[in-house]
Amino acid sequence: MNDNAFEPSPVADVEYRTTGTRATLVFVRRLRHSTADVWAALTDPEQLLQWAPFTADRDLGHLGPATLTMSDDPDLAGTDLALPANVTRCEPPMLLEYTWGDDVLRWQLEAHEGGTRLTLQHTTDDPTMVPKVAAGWHLCLDVAERLLDGHPVGPIVGAAAMDHGWPALHDAYAAALSIPVVDPSG
Repeated sequence: MNDNAFEPSPVADVEYRTTGTRATLVFVRRLRHSTADVWAALTDPEQLLQWAPFTADRDLGHLGPATLTMSDDPDLAGTDLALPANVTRCEPPMLLEYTWGDDVLRWQLEAHEGGTRLTLQHTTDDPTMVPKVAAGWHLCLDVAERLLDGHPVGPIVGAAAMDHGWPALHDAYAAALSIPVVDPSG
């Protein structure tokens, strides 16, 4: 990828809610592509490989178990983390829901103004993860949109995200969600 050619898009519409100890990010993004094309990007392992923070061992467009493997760097062996997943709802091309380890991801697609309104609900156990999750999905969906445009840039995940706007996106989402930024240095 030509690093100079990639700039993150503006911050998406977000909110979050808590239920007990779980927190759900609601991330809304408008994409220029049809629901069928976006659905394929969300479910096809070959397309996921090019934009998502994980690879899938099968097409996610069908109910049942799967394995989603995260990699901090697609070029580095030994950094992979395989997590069990289970597709629990699948209504092509409008609704996809699956577990990813302990998290739950719900992707809802609606035709909107010649494209798609994508609403991702990502539920996690740790509310402090919500801005991190928002920044990560933001970059991933920027990459997915370029893939759908026919101009793939390859996945921007793990440590590489730090060089592509993730820190600024994290802080912007923390502010938008009114979640205090935790300084890791103490």
